[in-house]
Amino acid sequence: MTRLTDLAELVRAPAALSVPGDVLSGAAAAGALGSRTPALAGASVLLYWAGMAANDWADRRLDAVERPERPIPSGRVRPSVALGVASGLTAAGLAVATAAGGRRAAAVALPLAATIWGYDLRAKNTAAGPAVMAACRGLDVLLGASGGRVVRALPAALTVAAHTWTVTALSRREVTGADRRLPGLTLAGTALIALATPARPTPPATAAHTGRAAHRGHAGASGRAARLGELVPVVLAAGYAARYGRAQARVLADPSPARVRAAVGAGITGLPALQGALTARAGARLLGLAVAGAAPLGRRLARLISPT
Repeated sequence: MTRLTDLAELVRAPAALSVPGDVLSGAAAAGALGSRTPALAGASVLLYWAGMAANDWADRRLDAVERPERPIPSGRVRPSVALGVASGLTAAGLAVATAAGGRRAAAVALPLAATIWGYDLRAKNTAAGPAVMAACRGLDVLLGASGGRVVRALPAALTVAAHTWTVTALSRREVTGADRRLPGLTLAGTALIALATPARPTPPATAAHTGRAAHRGHAGASGRAARLGELVPVVLAAGYAARYGRAQARVLADPSPARVRAAVGAGITGLPALQGALTARAGARLLGLAVAGAAPLGRRLARLISPT
């Protein structure tokens, strides 16, 4: 009988903490934060878990050689159960997205689900693999933006996609190890992402409301608060770069499989800091800090269940 803990390992349950920030950063950038945003974030988590289960089902024969400790090759989860979990979670994710966001959300959720399955079944072991996975996370950001001005969320979507490309490129060397050229390339990409994130502001999610509510007598205080608020995405982006960059620098020094896996884990668990910076850049600064708060929790849970 399959245990709940085995299913949690199959879907990399704690790694889902890196997912809601996609939707939140997209919604903030598009001015679409609202009552349906949590449901869209939930749909995103369901689709993420579906992708993890589909990944292990598709890789079950390869994992029997390279990752025999995983739930399917170890015999703890039957392949048919994994496929059923992946299919069921996909259907649930699409249903929740459609119920919460209607046709506009479905128009993003459907290609997102198709891209996830396409990555797992076809693209993962091809040269296009990192780009396809990057497209998955970019679409996830746009899912959050589907209720607003989607074009405003494109910079955030591209930023998350670029980060995802670096993580996916590294993950392809988790078993064999990497040469030093790859971590050098991904580290440079991480630095550029961190520099660009606070430097490309999008229209604040609450700017219009704030402008109408402001009083002239409070202009000075508001200005000081605004300047302090502008530091939030800078600090969060710097924290993202420091942690993920440090892990990649270790791979440069020792490109062994263990160091590569550690860097991949740092990229996954560190993503909320980047999402928080994007959310704060759009004007939702307290929400951005809350999103970034998932990063340390994800790192603690990663000690119990591997995110890779």
